[in-house]
Amino acid sequence: MLALTLEEFMVELNEGSIKNVGPTNKSATVKLFDVEDAEAREFGDKRVKLVFEDEDGNEIQVSLFPDHVRKLVDEIDELEEESPVFE
Repeated sequence: MLALTLEEFMVELNEGSIKNVGPTNKSATVKLFDVEDAEAREFGDKRVKLVFEDEDGNEIQVSLFPDHVRKLVDEIDELEEESPVFE
């Protein structure tokens, strides 16, 4: 399931073109639940791309620098040791 929340979002659709309307204070939150497939791969010369897909084919791609990936790995290792989630 993909949940998408858009804040202060307004665009103009004119003859097939999308144009920003109003100030540039837009933001979005995307959540993907029930992930069926997760993958990590190189992205360019300096990043790692994480790709998550659910059973309906919804996909989220996240590009991270190696320092952020290492931090995530450390946090997952800590969860594995201390949290009942991995039991």
